[in-house]
Amino acid sequence: MQLQVSDQIESKVSNGQLSPDDASRFTRFVATCNSEFMTHPIIKDNKYSAWFAQGTASRENIKHFVVQFSVFSNLFLIAQLMKVINAGTLEGMRASKEILANELGVIFHKAGSEMVEISDKDREGDPEIVSLEGSVDGGRFRFRAAHFEWLVKMGEVLDLSFADLGKRRHGTPATLFFCDQLTTIYGNEDPNIAEGASFAVENWAAAGFWKDLIAGLEIFKQNHEPELPLAFFTWHDKIEDQHAGHVMDELEELFFTDGFDEEKFLHGGRIMLDGVQAFWTGLNEQRIANAHTD
Repeated sequence: MQLQVSDQIESKVSNGQLSPDDASRFTRFVATCNSEFMTHPIIKDNKYSAWFAQGTASRENIKHFVVQFSVFSNLFLIAQLMKVINAGTLEGMRASKEILANELGVIFHKAGSEMVEISDKDREGDPEIVSLEGSVDGGRFRFRAAHFEWLVKMGEVLDLSFADLGKRRHGTPATLFFCDQLTTIYGNEDPNIAEGASFAVENWAAAGFWKDLIAGLEIFKQNHEPELPLAFFTWHDKIEDQHAGHVMDELEELFFTDGFDEEKFLHGGRIMLDGVQAFWTGLNEQRIANAHTD
């Protein structure tokens, strides 16, 4: 998986929007991002998700995974709120609000599209049908559309109650380290550090771990829990596939913004990926420890 400079850069040079020197400088920076980010172990070799995809996880493995993921999902709201508060521009603040509001249950609404029919309004919080496109501006809020509630529904099938999920007290040290790094780095008041972290997180999310998780969960569902809802994971996989196409466009825009600091951006991305790795390493160590005690 490598980042590629888009054809837009060459087009902008041809029509005079960019100088050849600026284009070369951006190309060199993309190469640096490839060497600094895309070779990181958590992007190239996520041992836990690769194991999970095999479908050999026990019920206890799955329960532990869902609890830790619920802690990450719930505490991510703090990091996203910090990103809203510390945004460097109004546009950046609005983009961060889109993510936060959607996490909390505001359904994306695509301009010009029809709202869900009245007869289907009880399903507007169903992740199988809520929109992947559009904006929260003009969208409807539904409690059941909150991403954390999708995990609560999943937990119920595994005999996990609301009280078992999402709180700091349920997180392992590795999970809490990751969540705190998100708040500190992804939500950093220095926009260069925060954007580097955000860029790294987007590339991690697009690296395929969602598909690994879905593969493992589908096997577990087929063999053990046919009523297990997986839409939290399938929805996020679909939306990350969309985001992946916009990552380089966002980097291109950011790179040519006044005040962009390459080293701070790279630093934010590096330490954020280390935080991400801590989360998955914690899960992997836990499942190995459990295997030795069974």
